Amino acid sequence: MGGRLVRSTAIAGGVTAAFGLGIGYSAGGTAQSKGVEPARVLPADLCSRLGDVSPLLPKATNAKLTQSGRTEVMCAVAVSERSQSTFSAATLTLKIRPYAGREAGANQLPESPAAVAKQAFDRQPWLLVNGRPYPTKVEKKPAADGRLNSRVSVLVQRGGVTVQVDYTAHPIDLATAQQAALVMADRAIWETK
Repeated sequence: MGGRLVRSTAIAGGVTAAFGLGIGYSAGGTAQSKGVEPARVLPADLCSRLGDVSPLLPKATNAKLTQSGRTEVMCAVAVSERSQSTFSAATLTLKIRPYAGREAGANQLPESPAAVAKQAFDRQPWLLVNGRPYPTKVEKKPAADGRLNSRVSVLVQRGGVTVQVDYTAHPIDLATAQQAALVMADRAIWETK
């Protein structure tokens, strides 16, 4: 009698597990199926589309942007001072982030990718740059020793995409570094359209 009870319990457990698995698959659709917009798909060759970055690097360098990531793309290039015959160096990094929509609370419409990207943009406590075609923020850090070392970070938001550019170089003045970072951010925004 005990063996029969164990066997019927095992069968009932197996049937329940199979039934639960079937219901789980049928009811477990993705969040994207409820009207939430997916993130934009970025081009596979996004970094190469940004063009020649040699004007931002020390002279006589052949460095090119390298791409990593597929959903969120990072383009980077670095030229160290040790590799140069002059006392110059530069680092350029671009982070391109497409945002997906997000489910809202009960009885509310889902948030669009643009709204989610705007929230991410607003969380950054940098200075807002006026007179730009897209919302832009900047953070500038001059060298503490008074030399022509500059570090500039720029954040640009367009629709459901944000682009952050971090540019560090020497010798270069702060205004020129900021302009170079803004140009690269605009190129990246243009290529994500």
